[in-house]
Amino acid sequence: MLGVIVCGAAGRMGSTLVRLIHGSGAMKVVGAIEFAGSPQLKKDAGEIAGVGSIGVRITAQLSPLLKGQIVVIEFSTPAATLEHAKLAAEKKIPIVIGTTGSDPKQLAEIKKLSRRTPILLSANMSLGVNLLVSLLGKVAKTLGDDYDVEIIEAHHRFKKDAPSGTALALGRSVAQGLSRDLDKVGVNGRKGIVGERTKQEIAMLSVRAGDIVGDHTVIFGGIGERLEFIHRAHSRETFAHGALRAAQWLAQQKPGLYGMQDVLELD
Repeated sequence: MLGVIVCGAAGRMGSTLVRLIHGSGAMKVVGAIEFAGSPQLKKDAGEIAGVGSIGVRITAQLSPLLKGQIVVIEFSTPAATLEHAKLAAEKKIPIVIGTTGSDPKQLAEIKKLSRRTPILLSANMSLGVNLLVSLLGKVAKTLGDDYDVEIIEAHHRFKKDAPSGTALALGRSVAQGLSRDLDKVGVNGRKGIVGERTKQEIAMLSVRAGDIVGDHTVIFGGIGERLEFIHRAHSRETFAHGALRAAQWLAQQKPGLYGMQDVLELD
């Protein structure tokens, strides 16, 4: 049975993962990590997740748990994620990273660490979203430069980064299909008299409200018609199920940097 360590175990995603792993029959929670000073430290991870005691206490120390046939699943903060990835690489333990908001320097370090252990990095573990990412590049290439591209993403009020990692992944897929550099043509929101929309830009607009789990709409606007691709997540379970599928797949891989596209064999 595959052991799983959940980092960010007391958070919304972490608690969902603990609950699903406990009920899976194929995996077992062997560790639960939270930040030093968290009020949840020393509490049973199963009780926090609402499934009763599972005999796994939440701790701030990952290193002592890195042994045996295990996978780490990381849904915490960019800084903590990088530190945990370093520890996993030292022990050659596979790590699934769903944390968003990492800067280019942190991402470069994670890529470097993947030479030593299997790392799966994905802004969104949803199977539907990853299918959409794969599809959008082909759509953009077919439609070409005559269609304007706008991406609207909506999440709960507690989300800290914007635009979402998923919106960026969708944007990169579109940009690749159009042979553009998203870092150069991406527009994050608009305000004031910004002038006429440029032909090359790919806009990403962010909404933060209530308890929205995650909505993403990609608009291809032409003269005379409009295509819209919409993905709505109804619960965090869709991301958790994807992360667990990724963990089982990653446990069998050699060192390297992977994504959900690899898990689903979409490329």
